[in-house]
Amino acid sequence: MAIFTGIATAIAGALFGGSALATSLIGGALAFGAKFAVGKLTQQKQGKQKHTAVQSEIQFGGDVPVGTLYGVGKTKGQRAFYAKWDKGNKRNAEVFILANGWCDGLEPYVYMYGEKYNLMAQATIGNEVARYGVQGFIDGDGNSAISIRFYDGRPGQGVDQRLVDVTANLGNKWKATSKLSGMCYVVVERYYHLEFFRDAGKGKPDIDFVLRGLREYDPRKDSTVAGGSGTQRLNTPSTWVHTKNPAVHRLNYQLGLHALISGRTLIGEGKSLGQIDLATYFVAMNVCDTLRANGKKTYECSLFVSGDDDHTEVLKQFDDAMAGYGLNRRGLSGVIPGAPQIPVKDLTAADIPVDRAKDVQFRPSAFERFNHLSGQFTSIESMWNPESLKPVYVNADIAADGRNRQTSIDFLQVTDPDIAQYLLNIRYRQNRMGGKATVPVSRRFGLAVQEGEWITWRGKSWLISEWRADERLRITLVLSETSAEIYDDNGIEPGPIVVPPTPPINPSLLSTVQNFNVAVGMINGAQGYDTPALVFTWTPPDDPTITAVRFVYQIEGTTELFEDQCTSPEDGSFRTTKNVVSGKVYNARATITTVPDRLRTFTPWVTTAQPTGLQTLLTGLKELQDDALNRFKELQQEMDEFFRPRLVELLDAFSLEGAVGQIERQQIVATIGDALAQITEERRVRVSENEAMAQLLTYLQASLGTTNARLITEETVRATTDSALASSITTLDAEVDGNLARLISEETARADGDGALATSISGVSADFNGRFAQGLVKFEAVAAPTGVDARFSVLLRAGTNQSFKVSGFYVELYTEGGVQKSRMAVQADQFLVTSGNSRHYPLVFENGELKLAIANIGTVNAGLLQSLNGKMKIDLNNGTIEIFS
Repeated sequence: MAIFTGIATAIAGALFGGSALATSLIGGALAFGAKFAVGKLTQQKQGKQKHTAVQSEIQFGGDVPVGTLYGVGKTKGQRAFYAKWDKGNKRNAEVFILANGWCDGLEPYVYMYGEKYNLMAQATIGNEVARYGVQGFIDGDGNSAISIRFYDGRPGQGVDQRLVDVTANLGNKWKATSKLSGMCYVVVERYYHLEFFRDAGKGKPDIDFVLRGLREYDPRKDSTVAGGSGTQRLNTPSTWVHTKNPAVHRLNYQLGLHALISGRTLIGEGKSLGQIDLATYFVAMNVCDTLRANGKKTYECSLFVSGDDDHTEVLKQFDDAMAGYGLNRRGLSGVIPGAPQIPVKDLTAADIPVDRAKDVQFRPSAFERFNHLSGQFTSIESMWNPESLKPVYVNADIAADGRNRQTSIDFLQVTDPDIAQYLLNIRYRQNRMGGKATVPVSRRFGLAVQEGEWITWRGKSWLISEWRADERLRITLVLSETSAEIYDDNGIEPGPIVVPPTPPINPSLLSTVQNFNVAVGMINGAQGYDTPALVFTWTPPDDPTITAVRFVYQIEGTTELFEDQCTSPEDGSFRTTKNVVSGKVYNARATITTVPDRLRTFTPWVTTAQPTGLQTLLTGLKELQDDALNRFKELQQEMDEFFRPRLVELLDAFSLEGAVGQIERQQIVATIGDALAQITEERRVRVSENEAMAQLLTYLQASLGTTNARLITEETVRATTDSALASSITTLDAEVDGNLARLISEETARADGDGALATSISGVSADFNGRFAQGLVKFEAVAAPTGVDARFSVLLRAGTNQSFKVSGFYVELYTEGGVQKSRMAVQADQFLVTSGNSRHYPLVFENGELKLAIANIGTVNAGLLQSLNGKMKIDLNNGTIEIFS
């Protein structure tokens, strides 16, 4: 550390006139660097705990971690006390702790018995902040059978004197010292009113409260902070206000919620303002509050957290809620919100030292990108339950990737469907952008930028995701491709419209299923056939005693009855092919099976709107055809990418002149006139704290005039903290007057924490006067958590500059829906199988027809049989035979 400080002093004297501040900054950069932690855009491995705005279970006892709420959420709370009194114990009371800290208040409604009930404000009777009755439980005299007294958790709050008085003579007493300072809680007092409970058939209510959580500190409204304006003060909680701003949540979590007496941190990180990058927080808070075209704020969220939660996971929830990333800039904690920036500088070739290596990946591998993204959010309309967002997918991306690559990201901390849908689209676009680069820059450029800022380079916008400096103050930037288009509202649909659920029907009144219906459908069966089916639907019952739904159905106009059943009534639908034939209209009705048994009835008869469909083979064949054609297009694209850029990549890699590490280069050259012969060999090794690489490059060339022969070989091994790569690439060229023959071979082995990949590719190419012929043989094996895949492919292509012809085949093992499958496909104008015996005609597939001289078949599944001369036709689906004279 002393060495670095000494070097920094010397540099500061040369560059900044010996400034002590410059010395400190440079010394720190040399010793520690500055890194920007970019959160992953996908949630391939979500933690076991789901962070959300809902606490769905009552917590009991004292062994419960300290918890609180940022924003607005639904909670049952922690039951801390229970007492009952009066004649026949008609009255009882419970105390529920809702959150720690000074909270803002209750929303004017609660949930009980699976329904929403409004709260009616009533006059306070003691030290409570607010008192409520429940609509529907208030008698004609204005007395409420359910009374809720709310305490917001402010310092010095008074005791609930009513609870102290009514429990004074009970064995379980609420003490006069039980003020629960610093805790937000409610006292729920109930009176067993016959009209509201016994006569209505209702038992003890299980209440879900909707709480407006912590009042939070916002430095933008503090005039004692640079850039702030207002009366809020960090050490005066009475000046704080409630908010749903994710950046304000994140700041307050980093500052921490502290105990009133000891001052120790109960929840959060417990940092001081001096450890916070307030400039980034000011920007993030303003971005979140900015109104979008729909009139809503850009980002809002709510989240329950506890003292046992991992800080990184909690901060990530706030980051995801504003499509942003956590930031560590020169040791200060900050955040970058999901919003476009103005690039601060343009990186040019003059800013990049030619003697230092760079690593550029303009397009991430297929393993790092997805093209179908789904997710959920917390829907208030659905009683704070998770609901699905509209999935985001782009057909052009699916076609480019060659197959559907799906993942999901949940935003359960977000309760607005439009905001959640916007976030889902942003995360999709961020992942598709995906370019990465590690670029050395000049000291002048590096000291003018910092992590989290945007720059332009090669006509694109880049986010500086990491800023590095070595002991010689040589600066390297790690860049991530970005664009203002990521955050554009255009093309983003509003979130889903959720219809509030209807109140449940008393299970004891159900004698059959509700809203029963039947429709026709098709099931894709074996060998690609579509089989007719009946689809029964009903409203899933909220009744655990219903164990099965039974169906009775018949062909319209007949008396024969058929039966089937579904043993999962909660599914709400069931499909059957049992005794279902083509081209018929069906009638159906249903009833239930219950345990214990009770009175049951059948639903009315219902009729399918149309006849059942006919079995068909074409649908399955069309899907297989599309899959095969897409795969061959993918193979052609691989051929294009293999031949065109390969030589350029080899030469670029060979031309690298210097890197951190050691380089040994040997060269033999002989020239006479335009005759040249050379052999060059270069060995290089490079090591850093988190990477090691070794490379061997050889280059052989012999040329004379327009005749040129070359052999280039690159062998590379690389290891990082979580990945390993070994590759070997060889290219052989022979060229005379523009006529070129080329052979390329590439072998790659790669492994990381998410899987392993091995690839071997051989390609040949010949070009003569505008005519070309190419061949590619590839063997690939992949092992990943999603499955184990392997493919062997051969592709041939030949033609002229105006047109070309392609032929080939592939054999593959692939994973679909978690199931291992195999496939072989051939692309050819004519496919022929022969025994080699001239007396036996071959099997031929040509022009879309399968031709076979003799067939010995046990069972034939077909739709239509007809003679070649058209004299006879047998329709097996409709059971008709036609003979024409």
